Amino acid sequence: MAKPNYSFQKRQRDAAKKQKQEEKRQRRLARKAGEGPAEEADAAEVALESLEQLDPAAVSPDAADQAEAAEEAKPVPE
Repeated sequence: MAKPNYSFQKRQRDAAKKQKQEEKRQRRLARKAGEGPAEEADAAEVALESLEQLDPAAVSPDAADQAEAAEEAKPVPE
């Protein structure tokens, strides 16, 4: 039976740990630069709005009903 390669596993763990630390460092730098949680929330709202524009039913069933009502209320061009 083959012997486990512990050094490979250790290298993989260390690489994952370094990547996670680098991502954390980048988040901290971005936060220091002024991109705090408020701007992240704004980005989430923008993403939600774009999702609503693409498919209102994906966000909530009520939004789909409102979208249908809005389309029905539009005048039909002749």
